[in-house]
Amino acid sequence: MATQADSPTSVSSQIDGKTITLETGKLANQAHGSVTVTLGETIVLVTAVMSSRPRAEDIDFLPLTVDYEERLYSVGKIPGSFFRREGRPGQDGILASRLTDRSIRPLFPKGLHNDVQITLTVLSSDQENPPEILGMIGASAALSISQIPFDGPVASCRIAYLDGQYIIHPTYEQSIESTLSMVVSSSKDAIFMVEAGANEVSEEVILEAIAKAQQANSETIDLIQDLTGKVGKPKASFEYDPAAAEAVVARIKEVVGSRWDDLLSRNPGMYEMDDGEKEISALVTESLKDEYSKTAIGDGFKTVFREAVRGRILQQHVRSDGRALDQVRPITCDTGILPRTHGTGLFTRGETQVLSIVTVGSLALKQTLDTVGPDSTKRFMHHYNFPSFSTGEARRVMSPGRREIGHGALAERAILPVLPSEDDFPYAIRIVSECLSSNGSTSMGSVCGSSLSLMDAGIPIKAPVAGIAMGLITGTDGEYAILSDIQGIEDFLGDMDFKVAGTSEGVNALQMDVKTQYLTPSILKEALEQARQGRMHIMGKMNEAISETRGEMSEYAPKMIRMKIKIEKIGALIGPGGRVIRAIIEETGTTINVDDDGSVTIGGVDSSMLALAQSKVDALTRDLAIGDIFTGKVVRLTNFGAFVELVPGKDGLIRNGDIGDMEEELAEGQEITVMIREIDSQGRVNLSRKALFGDDSPPSPRPDSGPPRDRGGFGGNRGGRGPGGSGRGPGGGRPGGPNGGRFQGGNR
Repeated sequence: MATQADSPTSVSSQIDGKTITLETGKLANQAHGSVTVTLGETIVLVTAVMSSRPRAEDIDFLPLTVDYEERLYSVGKIPGSFFRREGRPGQDGILASRLTDRSIRPLFPKGLHNDVQITLTVLSSDQENPPEILGMIGASAALSISQIPFDGPVASCRIAYLDGQYIIHPTYEQSIESTLSMVVSSSKDAIFMVEAGANEVSEEVILEAIAKAQQANSETIDLIQDLTGKVGKPKASFEYDPAAAEAVVARIKEVVGSRWDDLLSRNPGMYEMDDGEKEISALVTESLKDEYSKTAIGDGFKTVFREAVRGRILQQHVRSDGRALDQVRPITCDTGILPRTHGTGLFTRGETQVLSIVTVGSLALKQTLDTVGPDSTKRFMHHYNFPSFSTGEARRVMSPGRREIGHGALAERAILPVLPSEDDFPYAIRIVSECLSSNGSTSMGSVCGSSLSLMDAGIPIKAPVAGIAMGLITGTDGEYAILSDIQGIEDFLGDMDFKVAGTSEGVNALQMDVKTQYLTPSILKEALEQARQGRMHIMGKMNEAISETRGEMSEYAPKMIRMKIKIEKIGALIGPGGRVIRAIIEETGTTINVDDDGSVTIGGVDSSMLALAQSKVDALTRDLAIGDIFTGKVVRLTNFGAFVELVPGKDGLIRNGDIGDMEEELAEGQEITVMIREIDSQGRVNLSRKALFGDDSPPSPRPDSGPPRDRGGFGGNRGGRGPGGSGRGPGGGRPGGPNGGRFQGGNR
């Protein structure tokens, strides 16, 4: 196969002060299109390949596949999996694939049914410039220079709104700190895809960001066109006859007659509409099967169906189910319907129903990420399930697909800004949204259900969040209709799927896919305002079910205690090989998470065990003070007293004269409650039992020691007994020495 170019060809451009470079002819030259895209030290290789013929004769769709391959060598990592190699894409990879797919899919010509595969491989990641946007640019460039039919180019960029400024191609850090992080894909004349996460930003900020992003994309398109002019190949031909397709449509209209008008005039519900469509489709297929192929009839029927539904909306401003353009379907909400879960929210809108369940747990249950990005863990997770019964279908149960991952991530972005901080609420949080019935916009239903479940669980969210899906129908003469709360048929036959989620104060998440080039800024502004009104209506219905977060969490939810220890005490808490902290966990049945900054989070359901674990951690990590009371084990008996383990690795000496009425009963392993009587200049601890019961009084405690507290018993393993340690090895000293029997060198 001929290579793309005799030698590498590259073009570069400065976009908002950042240099983007496209190069072809150096790598992967057997692909039909191959481009590397570079920004900083992040490099993504993008290839495009098309099969020589359609997948099958009766195929009626474009079999486009986009694969985003994260290579951990790009950041100098070895994969953490058992096999130490990359496996199936994680969530970040799937979301990056979807961004690219949604950007380019509308630009393939009608009738192209050949397999098209786009592969994006991250070769180098500088942990500063995200690679997914470079992959989106590279996909457009690789298709543009190849022989694959493509009505591009299209360009993409991320734009952030930070401290009142709009930043094109922000770094990871800038995106995290911003109040709006948005991805926009567009041609010079039209917007095709928008994906955004925000923190209650206004509609005006969103509109301005889209305008600035499209301006930046125009510069990137010039760059792609420059490269295409130098190395672009002639586009391949494919079998598609528009005149023949129009003839099929005309014959189908003859067969259908007034049946579509009759069906739509009854304002059918979802099931009646589905049955009517199947009946008309069967009639058309039976009548024309001897004249046309199955594929031709299927394509033509979709066109007639589309024209009938869209024409009624544009001409009569009445939707297929009889609603007005801005009317939301009936809504019911409920909470607390599952007795043993931590929180539940049931959201029903028309035939769409979503049950969201929230579970809280220890911070040790954060999700570990193995990606090329800078984040290593994730505290909040939203998982979206879409079983076949939700649409009345029977199909094999499979693992979540790209659609499920994408819808789950959209709802996750919408909820994240209202969650309390980790310091204020030290829990990992997981929400599962079960789509029980579907007729459009289950993703926004999961936003509403998740908000209800969080309030039901007693999680102190900043504000409730609601979401709505908007649609658009455009005509050939400039007429248009904006639809609120679209159902499945309006999504399938419409020109826009525009999802907006947020609080009463602003937008938190946004996702838009456009199939038309007639989306103007004025239409987009009108759609955003209509979406805001619909969102407020939905939120009002949610507030009728639960208007504020419950005062208490579920009795079945774990309770968390957050405390801070000195960094130098972390080792004492963990112990050799983790033995100390494991012993506390096993004894108390709690979870204990220790951060590098000394933050300790203890979680458990049993309040008494939680308090016990806290006392053990406190005793292990606080500085010992005169007057402190401990219950510890006798670890060694001598002729002058007994050594009592106060905390693992730290013993104290109780002399015979301070034992009191227990002198005849002490034995190794016995638990005994004592008070610290003295801590000498070398840190050695003298204990007393008589002082505990008032028979003798210890010296005045140190000013910072606080009141005496019972530290509880410790059954875990002790710390090291090696040289210079606690007196068990060389250098520990021996009884009867020159210092009255104390050990010479180190703790007891």
